[in-house]
Formats: sequence, structure tokens, C-alpha cells
Amino acid sequence: MNEIDTLIRLFSRLPGFGARSARRTVLYLIKKRETQFLPLISAMTSVAEHISVCPVCGNFDSQTPCAVCRDVKRDPTTVCVVQDVADLWAIERSGYFKGKYHVLGGLLSPIDGTGPDELKLPVLEKRIRDEGIKELILALPATVDGQTTGHYITELFQNAGIRISSLAQGIPVGGELDYMDDGTIRTALASRR
Repeated sequence: MNEIDTLIRLFSRLPGFGARSARRTVLYLIKKRETQFLPLISAMTSVAEHISVCPVCGNFDSQTPCAVCRDVKRDPTTVCVVQDVADLWAIERSGYFKGKYHVLGGLLSPIDGTGPDELKLPVLEKRIRDEGIKELILALPATVDGQTTGHYITELFQNAGIRISSLAQGIPVGGELDYMDDGTIRTALASRR
């Protein structure tokens, strides 16, 4: 197998890529070698060499602790608990949340064999004990595994003297009722305020 086929095969393993889109991407990069391909290689090498997992919250950064954990302007008493770094980044894009984060690294899932020991719950427990956290905001997916994980965390920390809340769920801004599924409408009605 030659280098191009190897690169196509590697791209096709990435999320959102199939064989056809991988071929198109590799062909584009080869054609744009100087302006796209070489800078991409440089950036990927730099990330591979310098980015690590923050030991405090689980975010990715080139420094330890990460920029979010080091930011003294953030509220250290409010921690948003998320499944994955992608969720942390999505909340950060909103520019609204000014507290800290905790990345679980997954969700409880008996079917997939993911139990409490596979999540970063002991780190969260230590943070609650040592950092004076007053509120956990559970920003977990509105799935069975997300709800199971949220319930487990609520039970685990119910006597820790902290407030535990979760994100509101329901009709999105700009959403039309006619296009919503029944579960979303039910949740919106049940969670009305």
C-alpha cells in the first residue's frame, strides 16, 4: 500500500469521513501542499507533542492546569459536569458560563460495561471536598445513560451540602412545535417554569 492509500485509510477512520470524503480531502491537501497540507502537519505535530489532559477538570490544554482552571475570574464554587471535552467546548462557545468544569470521560452504561469506576467521579469527590464547591450543574445528554449518570451523581453527593442542578430541556430557541418530536414536547411541558 502506498503513502496516499495509507493517508486515505487513516482519514476514513475519522468521525464524519467515509472513503469518498477521505479521498477528496487527501487529494485537496496534496494539491494545496504549501498552503494547507504542511501547516496542517505542523499544527497536528504541535498538538500531539504539547497537549495533555488537565489533571483538575479533564480539559485539553498545553499547560497544566488548563486555562479554564487557571482563570481567577471564574467562579470556583460552581462546577459544570459534562460527559466529554466536546461538551465543555460547546458551553464555552456560548460565552455564558463563568464557573469551572469537570469532564467525566463518559456516562454510566451497563450495556457498554461502563460503571462508576470508569468515570472521573473520585476526582470530582475530591474537588468537592477540597475546593469549596457549592453547586454542581449537570450538563449531561438527555439520553437514558445521561439521565442515569445524573441520578447517580445526585445520589452520590446528596449529603455533601451542595446544590445540584441540571440544564433545562425542551423546545430550542427558534424551534417550531410542528417539527418537534413527542418526547421533546413532553419534556418541555413537564419542565415549564
